[in-house]
Amino acid sequence: MELRTVEELMDLLYACRGTREDRGGPGGAPVDAHDHALRTAALLRRGRPADKELQVAGLVRPVGRLLWPGEPAVGADRAADAIRALLGERVAGLVRRHPRHDLPAGDDLLALRTADEEARTAGFDAGVLEDWRTVLELLAARHARLGMVD
Repeated sequence: MELRTVEELMDLLYACRGTREDRGGPGGAPVDAHDHALRTAALLRRGRPADKELQVAGLVRPVGRLLWPGEPAVGADRAADAIRALLGERVAGLVRRHPRHDLPAGDDLLALRTADEEARTAGFDAGVLEDWRTVLELLAARHARLGMVD
């Protein structure tokens, strides 16, 4: 599956409401995937306000688990494939490498993983998904222009 429009992506992200993500490790409480994604993206926005691609990687990460439940790495691979055409290689690469703790992690991936962990316990209002529509549209438009040049 390949997502072609921001509207398709938004529909999937809305569908994450009420789905539960298990926290890694023993004793971890499951969290709502939708709220967790919003908090992760909001934390990344606070820490790296200019890096929209990193923020969006935190936001779209749960799409893989929704479409392909089971092994996180398989879901991450397929989620990366699904969003690559729409959001670009960097966002897809971050989504793909996020659950793979056996791979070397640069600053971006470490920031994503840190925000992901903090978002599991953070208790703040991260806004609503609609707040991210413009950012998603800008990234999609930028990637579409770059794709035409390639």
